Amino acid sequence: MQVLLVEDDESLAEFIGTELRRGGDECVHCADGDIALNTALAGDFDVMIVDRMLPGRDGLSLIQELRRQGVVTPALVLSALGEVDDRVQGLQSGADDYLVKPFAMDELQARLQVLLRRSANASETVTRLQVEDLTMDLLQQSVDRGGVAITLQPREYRLLEYLMRHAGQVVTRAMLLEHVWGYNFDPQTNVIDVHISRLRQKLDKEFEQALLHTVRGAGYRLGPEGE
Repeated sequence: MQVLLVEDDESLAEFIGTELRRGGDECVHCADGDIALNTALAGDFDVMIVDRMLPGRDGLSLIQELRRQGVVTPALVLSALGEVDDRVQGLQSGADDYLVKPFAMDELQARLQVLLRRSANASETVTRLQVEDLTMDLLQQSVDRGGVAITLQPREYRLLEYLMRHAGQVVTRAMLLEHVWGYNFDPQTNVIDVHISRLRQKLDKEFEQALLHTVRGAGYRLGPEGE
């Protein structure tokens, strides 16, 4: 596993790097957000560990810029900021997981393995998903409905991909948290509601047939009404 570690605490970075290498992984360390951006763009990493508070570009803006430039390498945010709003903000920036300091190294390594498995599953031979007139090209990472291009943010794209892979099924909030966000949120968080609402506006607003439905008390379903 090729890991990009972006952490300005030298002692912590040394500890993480040592433990990763002990397990047979390769680790490249950057202590500055701007340097990390260039390193991530130039390298071929399997996963990134990114601290939030960094010299230069902060961790969240680093991830946002990488996503904007098409880099989809799984990213785990490592931060002392652990309130629900902090975690939501981190994940909405395009991160795939969020781990609060202090942490156990065993948990960090386990989370990295989950991100690797999820990334591998996303790279299966299926390259195109379709539900009615809604199409997702997994190679181009593009979405259109009825030939009209739909622009999605990285998290919206992953949410839609999961819904399309489970088209016609009722998908619960717990399923979305686990497979799209990869983190156990406070049950009261509205992060899913916010993303579903934005996605529904983009998918259904300009079309006669709604595809994204809320199943009261159960979750959400993608597909034609009454399916």
